[in-house]
Amino acid sequence: MTIDHELRETVRKRYASDALTVLDNDASCCGPEDEGKYGSGLYDALYSAELPDAAKMASLGCGNPVAVADLNEGETVLDLGAGGGIDVLLSAKRVGPSGMAYGLDMTDEMLELARRNATEANVDNVEFLKGYIEEVPLPDSSVDVIISNCVINLSTNKTTVFSEMARVLKPGGRIGITDVVADDHLTAEERVERGSYTGCIAGALSTREFEEGLAEAGFRDVSVTPTHTVAASMVSAIIKAVL
Repeated sequence: MTIDHELRETVRKRYASDALTVLDNDASCCGPEDEGKYGSGLYDALYSAELPDAAKMASLGCGNPVAVADLNEGETVLDLGAGGGIDVLLSAKRVGPSGMAYGLDMTDEMLELARRNATEANVDNVEFLKGYIEEVPLPDSSVDVIISNCVINLSTNKTTVFSEMARVLKPGGRIGITDVVADDHLTAEERVERGSYTGCIAGALSTREFEEGLAEAGFRDVSVTPTHTVAASMVSAIIKAVL
């Protein structure tokens, strides 16, 4: 499977536009039709109180991976598709000064917003990296935990994403991510009928595809747990696994 560069560019432009909306206008980039399915509303008040408003406005995820990643003091965390930095900032606070939180994003505008949010939040143990989730710019075995919030469904080469996750994780490392997942009976064509690629629907994997893809990359104890419906026969789910 190869990278669909045209589709990747379409995704990049969509999220660059969302970031500019927040940078230029301090307005939310999520519409009312997304309420309850995507965005900062999926973070409870305790989490939201820790964040700059712009980080919450730029939240486009379908869950709260920090709540399920079970982060510990001193760990190194990588967020795939960091966006405005909401999950990186929360992770940095949980791993503490002796830990580190990396945020990876391919969009200059989102990286600008994330860095601004980190400064506003006075969080120092973070670093935002430009790159693709299929080509993570970190060394082998350098990360304890990988999180991601509704981003893997946007990749056009998920097999490579899973391989990269396994490469950068330390032995015994783990993932705690959220993503849109389709019921196993839905065909690729039926997923397209339910929503766009940039809207996190058309590119979603099925439960079986997630389980098999992670297992083939070397992960064990894979679990896919639905949390809420985002489209017919499609859910936001928590995906956990250990390397």
